[in-house]
Amino acid sequence: MEALRIHEDAALYYLTFSAVQWLPVFVSEEPCLIVTESLNFCHREKGLRINAFVIMPTHLHLIVSDADFNVQRLRQTLADMRKYTGRRLADYCEQKMPTAFGYVLRGTRRTDRARQFWQQSRHPEAIWSQAFWQTKVDYLHDNPRRKGLVRDVTHWRFSSAAFWLLDPPGESDVMLTAVAW
Repeated sequence: MEALRIHEDAALYYLTFSAVQWLPVFVSEEPCLIVTESLNFCHREKGLRINAFVIMPTHLHLIVSDADFNVQRLRQTLADMRKYTGRRLADYCEQKMPTAFGYVLRGTRRTDRARQFWQQSRHPEAIWSQAFWQTKVDYLHDNPRRKGLVRDVTHWRFSSAAFWLLDPPGESDVMLTAVAW
């Protein structure tokens, strides 16, 4: 169970979604695009606003809010996105990844589903200050460099780093929204 929750008092959240047993699913373009396309759909159709993101081989980090600061809609949008991407990514794993991935996804102890892609917790952390927000943005943008995947954070494709750190802004696979303090 999550100790931290999305609650009525905060509008902006830092989230982490991790694959079950830290499966390295996001090592090619296709599974990353499942996530980015879903984020863009949620932006267009459900009012999700993505401020920053990074997709790592086993997990992703997001800083998000709702367009109208509707916390109930934010909760539902995130639940819908996790359910949709979880199904799509589980299908991807069973069709295109080693057989062991499918065994792991079907080996969960959940009684409400045959497979599970995402770990249960989203680890939501409310962002209350500009300083805390900056810490989280710096952390997620620097994640690929810290893990030895790139030397320059703006070179990691599935991240908002190039968009926010380059002048002019680099491309992003996800529609991004600035935060004004």
